[in-house]
Amino acid sequence: MPTDPIIGLKLLWGRREPATRGPKPGLDLERVVAAGIAIADAEGLEGLSMRRVAERLGVGTMTLYRYVPAKQELLDLMFDTVVGEEPGDDRSRTWRERLEFFARCNLETFRRHPWMLELPARRPPLGPNVFGGFDAMLQALDGTALNGNERVGVATLVGNYVAGASRAVVESSVLERRTGMSDETWWEERSALWDEFFSPERFPAITAAYADDGYSEPVEDFEFGLQLVLDGIEALIARAAERPGS
Repeated sequence: MPTDPIIGLKLLWGRREPATRGPKPGLDLERVVAAGIAIADAEGLEGLSMRRVAERLGVGTMTLYRYVPAKQELLDLMFDTVVGEEPGDDRSRTWRERLEFFARCNLETFRRHPWMLELPARRPPLGPNVFGGFDAMLQALDGTALNGNERVGVATLVGNYVAGASRAVVESSVLERRTGMSDETWWEERSALWDEFFSPERFPAITAAYADDGYSEPVEDFEFGLQLVLDGIEALIARAAERPGS
């Protein structure tokens, strides 16, 4: 049965009611969330359960339900907590420098906490850190001629790009850690593909595209795509500045 959404909002915003039943609590919500993050960081979401969190904290599973009603609320709290790890914004920079900064900070958050990209399809937790990050991205566009809808669209675009492009970076790191093999080594071990199977006549566009440099690191691909996104935003801002009344 779904949990009352107001309970989740109270947990996220620190307006929860104190426990009124049972012995005096020996835990607090922050410790419960920290334990969940530590397990997910080490084992992924596959290793995360209320039972595992309870074991890590040395308490019975039922004890956790005094702090969080279900795993979904725990995941929301974990997500909002790690978003809050990101450093503050330098408002002296240009809008482009600030959006670059946010994008790279988001990438590093995903790299520290790969489980964030394992979360099933869901709406984002409506927590203070999630709102704070989005508000900072909107503030980065102060001084441009973009209207409110355009600013929201830009912030959403950057966030969606980072979430998608980060997946390739994170998966590359996770695979290297699990297998002991980098992407470059993986390709090198399959170099026979080019001599024995691959046909330049059959795949002319691939052959031409990779003629100069056939390999790029996932982080390089991330940066390349980020600059394309920002170039598009720059063009949008330039057009907005030419509107009557801007």
